[in-house]
Amino acid sequence: MKQKKFKPRPGQTDYTHVRWAPVMNCVLKYRGKILLVQRSEVLNFYPGFWNGISGFLDDQRSLEQKVREELKEELGISPRQITRIRVGEIFDQEEPKYKKTWIVHPVLVDVKTNVVKLDWEAQRFAWVGWKEIHKFKLLPGFDEVLKRIKKL
Repeated sequence: MKQKKFKPRPGQTDYTHVRWAPVMNCVLKYRGKILLVQRSEVLNFYPGFWNGISGFLDDQRSLEQKVREELKEELGISPRQITRIRVGEIFDQEEPKYKKTWIVHPVLVDVKTNVVKLDWEAQRFAWVGWKEIHKFKLLPGFDEVLKRIKKL
């Protein structure tokens, strides 16, 4: 599958080649399990790594609006299926490989369903218990996301 070419909408910032980039990383929780998705091989950053649902905070929408949009777009989860959104402590994640510093907003999202429909950005998914997470090739910094949302 070929990666879609990013074209910023009016008011949207393209962080592809910017040193500091604000991002969110959403961890979905359903009945004690969390959702991991394996990033598509065609993505610019971290292809093949396992992660939550992530996205650039690249426009004027609120974090909650962005979360709802990304879950609908990347997983087919409607806003009605979301019961709670909580934000963990923001942190910086240095990434020399990409010459970036990610400004990471960890988000925990409780949902009413475990039914997801992946878009092109992910190739596989798994609902896992907290003790199973270490079995996956996790995106760098995702362990810190998990640590910060586990407290919520």
